[in-house]
Amino acid sequence: MYALRMAESVTEGHPDKVADQLADALLDEFIKRDPYSRVSFEILVTTGLVMVGGELSSEAFVDIQRVVRSVIKEIGYTRPELGFDADTCAVIQSIDEQSPEIALGLSGEGAGDTAIVVGYATKEAPNLMPWPITLAHRITRRVSELRKIGKYPFLRPDGKVLVSMIYEDGKPKFLQSVIAYVHHDPDVSLSKLRELITEEVIKREVPAEFITDETEIKVNPTGRFVIGGPVADAGLTGRKIVSDAYGDIGLSGGSAFSGKDPTKTDRSGSYLARMMAKHVVAGGWAERCLVQIGYAFGLPEPVAFDVETFGTEKVDKDKLLKALKEVFPLRPAEIIEFLDLRKPIYRETAVYGQFGKEHLPWEKLTQLEKLYELLGEPGKL
Repeated sequence: MYALRMAESVTEGHPDKVADQLADALLDEFIKRDPYSRVSFEILVTTGLVMVGGELSSEAFVDIQRVVRSVIKEIGYTRPELGFDADTCAVIQSIDEQSPEIALGLSGEGAGDTAIVVGYATKEAPNLMPWPITLAHRITRRVSELRKIGKYPFLRPDGKVLVSMIYEDGKPKFLQSVIAYVHHDPDVSLSKLRELITEEVIKREVPAEFITDETEIKVNPTGRFVIGGPVADAGLTGRKIVSDAYGDIGLSGGSAFSGKDPTKTDRSGSYLARMMAKHVVAGGWAERCLVQIGYAFGLPEPVAFDVETFGTEKVDKDKLLKALKEVFPLRPAEIIEFLDLRKPIYRETAVYGQFGKEHLPWEKLTQLEKLYELLGEPGKL
């Protein structure tokens, strides 16, 4: 049985990702100065303008203008001809104190938001992520690296990639297509750009066994891509949630990540759910695992918790569910402490995926031994 699975990734200079990075950079600055800051920022970027809105409760002072301009400069919008640059864009703030009713709901260590969160892991790529989203992020990250080291100065910050992969009996077989859109200076030829991205990026980042005679590779199929970034398309936080997570394979709870402090369970709960799913697959108790948790604002205990292993489980699912509940904390305040989330670690999550980066706390396999004690080793079941 064949199936088609897809994933999209965008570069650091994509307008929506500019917004996400600004939101998380500001979050990091507040947490750095006051770890108990409560932050909920939404960012709009458009031609010559950054709008920072949201709610904040913190003992810290952060120069928002300075942070915004610094991040935009690091991303690569440093030239007026791009239509959006760090030195000349306007930065407008509209930030209110967090609602006292929300603060009251959090005072009893309840969930900071109502959310459905999901975590997914699969025995595919080495980081236990689906191959389509892994490859999409590899490609966009490589394009940005080549631009930022100055090897190809005609590259500009914006860009995106769509990867489509054929699966057979649930296993990834080969890429049906890789479609890349790469922002560039007007003086580079389209043929040169296409050759560069195909040979220096796509074929270097994609394992050879996934590229066949049937694989279609297209770079800027519509032609030139000179006008890009916020001048071409307004950007907003939270518009790339499927790209941030697992592509079209893992379900999405529907909530965004960036700009939210860890009391927001749509962020911290999603991290815990990924950690649980990854442990199940890494431990050998299933080849695929989806963890779903439901939180209601102000309530300390989850209102729903379930695990789906798609018929790949090697242990009774009720036993697996019980073991996960015993080993991992599910209350929001406990999740924050368990994953050590009151640290400025969020800006790096705002681009190239929230999951699959091995050094982040929710990716670490710290609880395998405890699960082995409860479930046994798969080879000895």
